[in-house]
Amino acid sequence: MEPESGANRTAITDFILLGLVETPGLHPVVFVLFFFAYLVTVAGNLSILAAILVEPKLHTPMYFFLGNLSVLDVGCITVTVPPMLDRLVSHRRTISYDACLTQLFFFHLLAGMDCFLLAAMAYDRFLAICQPLTYRIHMSPTVQRTLVAVSWLCAFTNALMHTVALTTLDFCGGKEVNHFYCDLPQLFQLSCSSTQLNELLLFAVGFIMAGAPVVLIISSYIHVASAVLKIRSVEGRKKAFSTCGSHLTVVCLFYGTGIFNYMRLGSEEASDKDKGVGIFNTVINPMLNPLIYSLRNPEVQNAVRRVFVGRRSLT
Repeated sequence: MEPESGANRTAITDFILLGLVETPGLHPVVFVLFFFAYLVTVAGNLSILAAILVEPKLHTPMYFFLGNLSVLDVGCITVTVPPMLDRLVSHRRTISYDACLTQLFFFHLLAGMDCFLLAAMAYDRFLAICQPLTYRIHMSPTVQRTLVAVSWLCAFTNALMHTVALTTLDFCGGKEVNHFYCDLPQLFQLSCSSTQLNELLLFAVGFIMAGAPVVLIISSYIHVASAVLKIRSVEGRKKAFSTCGSHLTVVCLFYGTGIFNYMRLGSEEASDKDKGVGIFNTVINPMLNPLIYSLRNPEVQNAVRRVFVGRRSLT
């Protein structure tokens, strides 16, 4: 379709987010569920972060990356859920064009950072298990900070690229977004100009953003598995696999939902399924991460207890 005039492009000043359910009677139920999920997610991730900060035993590269992951989880759910709760309370479903783009930018910034951070965590496990003698050299504080800084830079570039590319589209028709937050596939459906280049950009950059970390993660764990299987001690093998198992669980949840959502290039028929994927990306994954990382990790469990009940009661 030929793009409309510049005047038509500025005619759309806001969008209507249809939300999870359109039945008004279910809005209180949705509010309570997501408000509770938000509180649990923030409390869980901040507890992990506080435990890492106050417990000297957790001042290691693995927990440095885990602390950053907790910050990302809090940010990801904060970008999407509180605005949705506000719309449920105010019975107002509109979101301005600028606010929509801002939400989209920060969501992709945090999600992109997640991609690279999970890869950095896999690389850390590879060095710790496969090259223990040189681990402290190869994963020094400078290296840790560099990995995080480069991850932020790549994620920022990705988010800015998609946001700027979206501003080139014309929105001159429908305003209803079949989702509870602004995201690329749903906004593509509302454009009255061609989205072919935007979809190609989403697929190509998404393939790089997901593909490169996945290759690093898989190759790291192939070497890790080979090294762990050579350990004669059953207890040693169990400890190595337990630290890696938590990370692999988070990787599968994150990449599984992300690939489903963005590698399809968004079809209108899948919009309702996209809501479910969106809940996984923005609510369930961030809420489960603290549980996954602490469930089989006595060090984290003890550190969290110390945060809340103090050191004396545990000594």
